[in-house]
Amino acid sequence: MKLSVTKSDLASLECEFLALPFSSGELKKEAGERLSALGIDQQVLKDFKGDAGELVVVYGEAEKCSAVRIALLGLGEKVTLDDWRKAAVSLSSRAVDMKIGKIAVDCSGIAALAVVTGQSVSTLAAAFVEGCFAGSYRFDRLKSGKLDKKEAGEKSKGIDELLLSVEDSAFEESEKGVAEGEILGSCQKMVRDMVNLPGNYLHATDIAEAAAESGKKYGYDVTVFEKKEIEALGMGGLLAVNKGSHHPPTFTILDYKPKGEVKAVVALVGKGVTFDSGGISIKPSENMGEMKSDMAGAASVLGAVEAAARLRLPLHLIGLIPATDNMPSGTAQQPGDVITTYSGITVEVGNTDAEGRLILADALSYGKEKYKPDVIIDVATLTGACIVALGYAVAGFFSNDDKLADAIYQAGQQSGEKVWRLPLWDLYAEQIKSDVADVNNTGGRGAGTITAAKFLEKFIDGHKNWAHIDIAGPSFASKSAGKVNGGTGFGVSLLVEVLKKWA
Repeated sequence: MKLSVTKSDLASLECEFLALPFSSGELKKEAGERLSALGIDQQVLKDFKGDAGELVVVYGEAEKCSAVRIALLGLGEKVTLDDWRKAAVSLSSRAVDMKIGKIAVDCSGIAALAVVTGQSVSTLAAAFVEGCFAGSYRFDRLKSGKLDKKEAGEKSKGIDELLLSVEDSAFEESEKGVAEGEILGSCQKMVRDMVNLPGNYLHATDIAEAAAESGKKYGYDVTVFEKKEIEALGMGGLLAVNKGSHHPPTFTILDYKPKGEVKAVVALVGKGVTFDSGGISIKPSENMGEMKSDMAGAASVLGAVEAAARLRLPLHLIGLIPATDNMPSGTAQQPGDVITTYSGITVEVGNTDAEGRLILADALSYGKEKYKPDVIIDVATLTGACIVALGYAVAGFFSNDDKLADAIYQAGQQSGEKVWRLPLWDLYAEQIKSDVADVNNTGGRGAGTITAAKFLEKFIDGHKNWAHIDIAGPSFASKSAGKVNGGTGFGVSLLVEVLKKWA
């Protein structure tokens, strides 16, 4: 998608689709005059209320406006950043459905909107661009006739060009925001593509290769440990989960070091289970295909590190991605097995479908020991119990530090990727006690999300600034959730927003 900012007059903008954003309150005050200037009958306002994300397509007079189609775009009554982002998603989604390649948006009121919303002009510009990436996203590369598109360099359907028309005083800040929005939007697209690839197209080695390609392109180091090296390290959790697989595991380390002063060292750990059958404790067959998304945490960590590198944030970032699939076979780990993790802590495997925490345990211990980070954040599609608790729109999270917890919560409010803190009380540790090992990997049905977090807490070796984010719900939209199902890219904006505050 080509992105640009202009000061041109609306009537002269060369585009196929011109969007005019209106809040509900602006309809009575300004809409009539603005529509008349473009040769549009004011009667169309009878069908447009200005609700957030509402869109009505009208047609103006050719002699008064270069654009053939004009979109009245609703921003809601009391415009918020979420409303602004929702409008962008709505506009871009409609443009793709109508097969429109070039769209322009009247952002002449962006400075005034910044005052109303309490945001900066650059933030609004970035959010709109990010929303357009989200709304225009489609995953069709595996459909017949399109399998070779990537190699042939052909474009998938989408928006070719987005043009924001702003007033002179907002031009510089808008350009800055558009540049940031493009980075975030493209990183989210990469994450969504990875999550949407089925298990026969994405294995642990593919995640490692994607990381290596990103690091080479954007200037950060990537180290990949293969199975023999993982065995030498003694990563018993990752190896145990991989026992039933035909495909080898990988452990990938992303290392971004900025030039100049480093304000903090942050470790991001992402769960990379490329397909989760449940192992011997096999899952029900219904919707099991969606378990291709069980590596969404790994993908979001890769996306966040790439975005931070492209934004040149003054932070030393370590991305840690343990990756494998979880399959049943004659060699698979069994319920009741006892394994020894990288840290030396022994684990009784109460359920082989509680596998994500086993591979995260090794990565958390390794990251804490080798890099001594100021902050550790792990991201994982860890428990279905989190979906039961918070639904599909919100991620649950835990932290042993109130300041870190507040930073993550506020980042969720700002980025639109909402999170809610759950308790990390010691009383829940009783549920994961084992009679034969140091700890059990499952604590039963009650408080499943919390007992999973308590399990992970045992592998941070007393680190005082750790958070665990369970993205099982919002990382993947099922077929019943909306028009465009599949990976959402959740986690990239959230993590980057946290990192920006520290930067």
